[in-house]
Amino acid sequence: MRSIAEINDKISRQHAVVLTVEELKTRVAEVGVTQAAKEVDVITTGTFEPMESSGAILNLGHTDPPIKIRQCWVGGVPAYSGFGAVDLYLGATQAAEASDGEEVREKGGGGYVIEDLIAGKPVSLRALGQVTDCYPRASFETTITRDTINQFYLFNPRNLYQNFIVGVNGGDRPLFTYLGPLQPRLANAVYSNPGAISPLLNDPDLQVVGIGTRIFLGGGIGYVAWEGTQHFPLQKRLPNRTPIGPAATLALIGDAKQMDARWVRGCYFKSYGPSLMLGVGVPLPVLHEAVVAACAVQDQELVAPIVDFSIPRRVRPTFGLVTYAQLKSGRIVVDGKPVRVAPLASLFLSRQVALELKQWIEAGKFLLSEFVAPIPTDQTFRPQDVWGSQLAMD
Repeated sequence: MRSIAEINDKISRQHAVVLTVEELKTRVAEVGVTQAAKEVDVITTGTFEPMESSGAILNLGHTDPPIKIRQCWVGGVPAYSGFGAVDLYLGATQAAEASDGEEVREKGGGGYVIEDLIAGKPVSLRALGQVTDCYPRASFETTITRDTINQFYLFNPRNLYQNFIVGVNGGDRPLFTYLGPLQPRLANAVYSNPGAISPLLNDPDLQVVGIGTRIFLGGGIGYVAWEGTQHFPLQKRLPNRTPIGPAATLALIGDAKQMDARWVRGCYFKSYGPSLMLGVGVPLPVLHEAVVAACAVQDQELVAPIVDFSIPRRVRPTFGLVTYAQLKSGRIVVDGKPVRVAPLASLFLSRQVALELKQWIEAGKFLLSEFVAPIPTDQTFRPQDVWGSQLAMD
């Protein structure tokens, strides 16, 4: 029906018709897929949820005399320094440490430091160096901000799970997980994906999202850099092509100096550790009718598996599948018992991400990009214990 170049021309002239994915679903219900596809140029999706496989690249600039950093703490949080002399990677889930090395500050962690830097706040830095002829300095302490370092960008190896699980606890003691606290004897349930407004559930076969796709990332402009870690597009799927559990993932990159701390927030899961709440919005260009047909999917047509965390195994038993419509009702039935359920994702802020991206496009401030390569759709998931067993047998 139309090309990226044609859509970008309309965006530049502020003539593009842009709907959030919720508005598109309503329009399809009114006029059908074919007519909606004729009317709409871009559909915006969004999510605001924990994305723990995230982190920031920092380049500090060289000191005088120079230092080859081999240990470093940013805001009391250890940063990885095993590559360039003053290049660092600060992981969102890295816990804070006290100056004597003892882990403290239960709610400290990399996600909070990243949020502080994005907000323009000063952050302490302490570094130890490997002394060499070209890097004679042994240690360095200072305070940095986003404006006093060369590069500060997010590089997130795994974001935007296409679908995820619902966590419950069938055991007899509380469990503290990456989904938050799960109460014993099926007293609560937690899910993390926002369902029908989630970016990749509206492009289930990755037709219009690929490597190089320009996105809303943390309030700034980012890009899809690669497939995400644990990318599993061969997950079982419903007839509407949406997966029944964790499936595709994406690696994302973007300049954190452009970002807004409203959309990048440190968080902490009790007795589990720190993480990062991140707002991500993906524009879906209406290149043909199939894009609209995929985006018309509703919460009652999407499912997730209910997983029992009380079994300490990689593959845990499930209590079957539940629809996102049931999840968003606030109560589901597990093993014949009514169970209250809550989301980790902020449904309100997920909608706000899609809305803000819509406003950027309508104002001509955000153009779409052609992807340079597709995301693989034939990749399997390899658990480590299988390979270890085979090597032991050999």
